[in-house]
Amino acid sequence: MRKVYLDNAATTQVFEEVITEMSTSLRVNYGNPSSTHQFGRTAKSAIEKARKNIASKLAISSSELIFTSGGTEANNLILRNAVVHLKVTQIITTKIEHHAVLKTVEELQKDFPVQIKYVETDDRGFVDYVHLRSLLSDITQKSLVSLMFVNNEVGTIQDVKKIAIICKEYTALFHSDAVQAIGHFQVDLNDLGIDFISASAHKFHGPKGVGFAYFKKGFGVKPMLLGGEQEKGARAGTEAVHAILGMDKALAISLENINQDIQEIKFIKKLCIDLLKKELPEIMFNGGSENLKDATVTILSIRLPKEYAFLLFNLDLKGIAVSGGSACQSGSNKGSHVLESLLPLQEALKTSLRISFSKYTTEDDIVYFISTLKKVLEKK
Repeated sequence: MRKVYLDNAATTQVFEEVITEMSTSLRVNYGNPSSTHQFGRTAKSAIEKARKNIASKLAISSSELIFTSGGTEANNLILRNAVVHLKVTQIITTKIEHHAVLKTVEELQKDFPVQIKYVETDDRGFVDYVHLRSLLSDITQKSLVSLMFVNNEVGTIQDVKKIAIICKEYTALFHSDAVQAIGHFQVDLNDLGIDFISASAHKFHGPKGVGFAYFKKGFGVKPMLLGGEQEKGARAGTEAVHAILGMDKALAISLENINQDIQEIKFIKKLCIDLLKKELPEIMFNGGSENLKDATVTILSIRLPKEYAFLLFNLDLKGIAVSGGSACQSGSNKGSHVLESLLPLQEALKTSLRISFSKYTTEDDIVYFISTLKKVLEKK
């Protein structure tokens, strides 16, 4: 049976070079990085080299990077530090953020004297700047704005540079969940003016279970995990040496020919859009995800004319992997909170699919997917 993987927003195929890098590290970097002997120093040196490599690609200092287990931990670490350590009393976010942000701010509100406010978005997921300014106008509150760089369900790319400028006007801090951005295009954090970001290696062809948090210089970090002085005291626990080196290699490869890769993936996405419009004209696109300028080239969200039970299951039987929105929701009976926020209720209840591409996606993959989808729908 043919296999077609179109769920790259959930996770990506690991580069062969990354597997090689990690295999080598498993053999040679077996010392504990906190040990003072030569085996420990070798492992520690490898980690710090990777930190410098990653930092240089983001135009920041290596001292501003903290390695984590992924984007979820990075979001938790940043948001909790903002409230507990930086004394933030107001967090402004949207209802279309990843649950790693939404659930974290909800818990923080239960445990600390912090208000959570939700800035309005349009039907494509773009932030309402007028509403954002009005929420920030209460200067008696120390505020943190937390807005996703690229939405993981509909692919909307926020103008984070403009948002950072607005935040500075009101002396607010700015955090961006950049999990769907890092590794997918060039990100110059020095130019963008963001105070904190989170990233995860498995979104750009690296290993699972590793990522990083960026804290702009000047913001101290207090650990969420206790027990050791690793990561300059910001995160206890022996570092995942091999995964960190794999992440470094994955980011290097992802950015090596990024402009060419973007154009090639954009071609694949446009082919998918054109064939969908031709073969299944009743399909609608969610959140402006079909826009090749304002949305990431890696994500396309489509909405079918009605609800189709077991559609993901039937596509899986044909060897096709897609998501029913966010991968974090696809295994449950809950609907997508993003689509519920962007769409009228009757539209949100219809079956939606998130198709997500990578540099490994081929034209034949798209043709097979759409022809198979059409056949499956015709049987319903």
